Amino acid sequence: MSDGTGNIKKKPMLGEAEWEIMTIIWEEGRPLTSTFIMEHLAGRAWALSTVMTVLARLCNKGFVHCDRSGGLNQYTAVISGAEYRERESQAFLKKAYGNSIANMVAALTDSGAVSDEEIDRLREILNRN
Repeated sequence: MSDGTGNIKKKPMLGEAEWEIMTIIWEEGRPLTSTFIMEHLAGRAWALSTVMTVLARLCNKGFVHCDRSGGLNQYTAVISGAEYRERESQAFLKKAYGNSIANMVAALTDSGAVSDEEIDRLREILNRN
């Protein structure tokens, strides 16, 4: 992605509050109102103004589109959850492990963060390819 001057623009990341709101939008998979989103924030008592502020940031970052044509603002995801997770996973792998999945898996297994069941699941995935 270029900024028009030949410089590569860094793609925006989601902050914690943005992630929570995007999760609701991704899970519902349909246009949502800010009130619906506010009511579905798990265990959080957010003011509507806070939700609106986060939604405005998400619109500015290009994650959400706001349709103002009806009586209510309707928010829809521009990028899917799978696309975002893939992009962020690749960026993390590159930054933290020099783009080496083997280095990442080794670090996780050496630290005990990966269970035997997860190792078996990784083997299954690798054997399919």
